[in-house]
Amino acid sequence: MKPTLQVRLSQHLALTPQLQQSIRLLQLSTLELHQEVEQMLEQNPFLEPEEERGSFEDQILADRASASSSSATASDEDSGGSGEGSDEPAGMEASDFGTTERDDWENGTEGDDFDGIRETPGTGSGTGGDDEFEPQDRAGLGPTLQDHLRHQLSGMRLADRDAAAVLALIESLDEDGYLDGTLEEIAERIADSLDITDPEAREELLDELRCGLKWLQSLEPAGVGAANLSECLCLQLRQQADTPARACALQIAASHLELLARRDLKKLSAATGSDEATVKAAQALIVACEPKPGRPFARAEQLIVVPDVIVVKSGRNWKATLNPDVMPKLRVSDLYAQAIRGQRGGGNLSARLQEARWFIRNIQQRFDTILRVSAAIVERQKNFFTHGEIAMKPLVLREIADELGLHESTISRVTTAKYMATPQGTFELKYFFGSSLNTDAGGNASSTAVRALIKQFVAAEDAKKPLSDSQIADMLEEQGIQVARRTVAKYREALKIAPANLRKAL
Repeated sequence: MKPTLQVRLSQHLALTPQLQQSIRLLQLSTLELHQEVEQMLEQNPFLEPEEERGSFEDQILADRASASSSSATASDEDSGGSGEGSDEPAGMEASDFGTTERDDWENGTEGDDFDGIRETPGTGSGTGGDDEFEPQDRAGLGPTLQDHLRHQLSGMRLADRDAAAVLALIESLDEDGYLDGTLEEIAERIADSLDITDPEAREELLDELRCGLKWLQSLEPAGVGAANLSECLCLQLRQQADTPARACALQIAASHLELLARRDLKKLSAATGSDEATVKAAQALIVACEPKPGRPFARAEQLIVVPDVIVVKSGRNWKATLNPDVMPKLRVSDLYAQAIRGQRGGGNLSARLQEARWFIRNIQQRFDTILRVSAAIVERQKNFFTHGEIAMKPLVLREIADELGLHESTISRVTTAKYMATPQGTFELKYFFGSSLNTDAGGNASSTAVRALIKQFVAAEDAKKPLSDSQIADMLEEQGIQVARRTVAKYREALKIAPANLRKAL
């Protein structure tokens, strides 16, 4: 082969580290952002929480200011530029951003990086200074299911080996109160952890677990320690008074749950040998049972969402404001910044100082963009805040992107895992976006509003004659909204509403 020279013209985008950090911070949830802040506080000595500067540091700064005020003033003037070693004020505004990098980021010049909207929101959490408990403390406010069971076990006079077997089973429960595996699997895991290899010893361990399971299933809440739903229901039903309805319910729970789910009254009567009235009474007993015994002990605190934006009434309109509790309060440490002032080059320390400044700027830019997008959403969906989801208008990412002069990928990042508190509840920002459906009047209806109508229709239906998808489509047609039956079925499934045959009362 002959070596040849070729001239080729091409374009490519090189993102600066600061711009990459801006994009990454924008797509983080509130919880992830605070984790990022904590990590940066540990790594960068020039970064500090704004409210936590110590009195010792204040005294040092005061002494230096009084001793050399004139030289410090001159130094401030000399270093007021935007060079790498400059000491800009820590409380920088979002407008301090370089226009080129800000425009590149917001307009999505990173290419076709439209990441869409994820269906799984991240968990938000605030770390406001007024909170009495940290998130990890909130998680420990109430006893867990295991704590509740261990407390009951401590009051029982069991032999040491029996108590140990019950404790091992308690630790093998999942969050719903079911055994995490069969007894054989649990016994094998315990034997392996204790390095028990003798077959007879393993069999003895399994026997002890069988005995311990009976003790565990006698504890509260009823149904704990079951292997499946059928056993869980039977354990709870056995604690009720002995009646024909309970006997029928035990038969259904043990062998005929599928017929009960299909609400097939005739086959249930034939399978249990009971009349219709007894089957209905048995159904009521089963419905009153708790399918997840561990649910009352679930850590609801971990599911709390702290909103990034709060919508408040402002005269006749609505206004979006940032939640101050979720905004990290950071600044550049004056003590460390002054320590390297006057040093030529500064080396690694100057780079860390600049890194701290950029981090603060990027966080401020993140919240500025969230507020701009939220304000645009509030303006478009203002009827929702007064009348609820039935008044939601069709809205797509492109509309907000065009209005604010941003890229769709930026709007996507902003609306994912960011939450807005409204008089109607707290919602992820992406909730306010929905496709449009045609109406007879020539306008458009939001898919969110259509889903709200479907919920209303189902809530008001006759339980003995539930509405089919075709009937719901006809009712929407009467409202002037053109929706196909299969679209109604898709929306109904998204709302977790069962089909008509499963909603029919026995």
